[in-house]
Amino acid sequence: MTRIPCLSLLGLLGLTGCGFAPLYAQGGGGQVDVSHELQRIYVQNIPSRYGQEMRLALQKDLGGSAPEQPDGYTLQVGGSAAQEAIDIHGDNTAGRMRISGSAHWRLFTVEQFPKLLAEGDTRVLDGYNATFEQYFAQTLNSESSTGRVAEALAQNMTQQIGVWFRSHIQPGHAAEAALPRFADPDAMPSDHGTVSHQAGADGFPASATGRLNNSTSTTSAADPND
Repeated sequence: MTRIPCLSLLGLLGLTGCGFAPLYAQGGGGQVDVSHELQRIYVQNIPSRYGQEMRLALQKDLGGSAPEQPDGYTLQVGGSAAQEAIDIHGDNTAGRMRISGSAHWRLFTVEQFPKLLAEGDTRVLDGYNATFEQYFAQTLNSESSTGRVAEALAQNMTQQIGVWFRSHIQPGHAAEAALPRFADPDAMPSDHGTVSHQAGADGFPASATGRLNNSTSTTSAADPND
């Protein structure tokens, strides 16, 4: 009964000999110490409350358990969080609100003429149940969900930057460009062909989930004067 866990543990320990190594492990054998490099990143100011939540989450994730030493790099971040209504009822109210958050980051050197080292994009989804009859609960649910989106985006950006430090491979934009398009069966064909709509971040068209167009949007961008 006790042999299986032991064998599993030995198998995990043996992965380091097959080229596998934890991303945030201390550098060794000529590898970059990713955790140390992340601690050297200064996160520029991101306007708005949503931007500040994202910045605080980034500072926490980049610093890890050690004190920050932001002397080597500057990180500029622009992000947005858009809400959309789904589960549309007969009285035109929604049973759930979905939040689609996205962020674009750029990493620069710290010198007289900063150089762009890497940049990337990330997107996450979250949501909450709509309670229109309880205004304060609705507001609290919206703010809590937006905060979770900011934290999730910060985690994704930290991971992408860490991967770049280890491999120097730029995060691709193929995932965003590869979202499928779906024909609109209710639209009249135009002279250029069938009308189509691009899918949402979850890969489904709005018509399949009863979504409306984005109703509210919060956008934040790094302050270039910071």
